Amino acid sequence: MGLAGGLLSTSINAVSYPALRPAGKAAFFMFCRPFQRVAVREAERDVHDRATVESLRVNGKDVRTYRWGAGDKPVLLVHGWQSRGSRFAAHVPEIESLGFGAVTFDAPGHGDSGGNTTTILEYCDIIRQLSDRFGGFSAIVGHSFGLTCAAFALRCGAYADRLISISGVCDFSHLVVQFSDQVGLNQRVQTDLRRRIEEQLFASQPDIWRRFSADYEPDSLTMPILVIHDEKDNMVPLAQADKIVAAYGPRARMIVTKGLGHRRILSDRAVLDAAVAFLADAAPSKKPASASAMRARRLP
Repeated sequence: MGLAGGLLSTSINAVSYPALRPAGKAAFFMFCRPFQRVAVREAERDVHDRATVESLRVNGKDVRTYRWGAGDKPVLLVHGWQSRGSRFAAHVPEIESLGFGAVTFDAPGHGDSGGNTTTILEYCDIIRQLSDRFGGFSAIVGHSFGLTCAAFALRCGAYADRLISISGVCDFSHLVVQFSDQVGLNQRVQTDLRRRIEEQLFASQPDIWRRFSADYEPDSLTMPILVIHDEKDNMVPLAQADKIVAAYGPRARMIVTKGLGHRRILSDRAVLDAAVAFLADAAPSKKPASASAMRARRLP
C-alpha cells in the first residue's frame, strides 16, 4: 500500500476513537477493492497471447476467460486477490504436455475484466458457469484466495476430479486478518469491518466465516487434494495449509517449500513438477518422469 496507504490507515485508526462509523466505512471501502490491476508480465506474454479469449457475465460485469487446448474437462486455474489469470502462465505448457486443456479467468476488478469489486460469490458463479460449459474439470488449481473460492464453488455444484492448493487460504476470516495486518487497522476497526462484511456484502448468507472457509464440510469434497505451501509465506501462514490437510485427512497430501514465499511459488520448477505429477494420474496421455517429485514432503 506504500506511504499513502500507511498514512490512510493511521488516519482511519485515529478517527475510529471519536467516530467509529466513518473509520469502519473507509476500511470497508478499501477491503472491497483490489485497487491495483496488475499487468501481464513479459515472461507470461507468449502464453497469454496464444489463449483463446472469451467472456461471460456475472452480476452485470464482463469477465474475461482464457482457454488453451481443446476437449472436455480441462484444468481450471483460479487466481487470488490483486492477481490475474496470466500468473499461471508457467502451468499451461505443463498441463498441455499431459493432454489436458487449460482454462483461467480474470475475476471482476482484476486483469482485463470489468467492474472494480468482487466477492467469493462472484468467483463461485464464474467457476460454476465454466464447469457447466466444459462438463466439469479434470482438476482445479487455486492460488491464495482462489483456493478458498474454488473449494466453495465445488460445494456449490462445480465439479473437479482433483484439487490443488498453492498458498491457499483456508479460513475465510483470514482475509480480514491479512488485510488488517497489511493496512495496520486497530481492533475496533477490525471488528466493525467484520460487521460490515456480514451485513453489507453477505446479508443473505448465514454463517459466512464457517461456510466460506475451505475446510467447511470436508466430507462433501471427495477428490484427492494436493496442498503446496511455503514454510515462510508472509501473507498466508503455513498454519492455513495445515488446517486444510487436517480437515481432509488421507485425501490430502502436503508439500512444504522453502524460500519461495507467497508468489514465486507459482512458477517454481519443483512446484510445477509436483503439480504435474499429481495431475498425471488422471491425465489422458503419458505420465511425466517428474512423478518422483511427489515422494518428498519438503521441496528445496
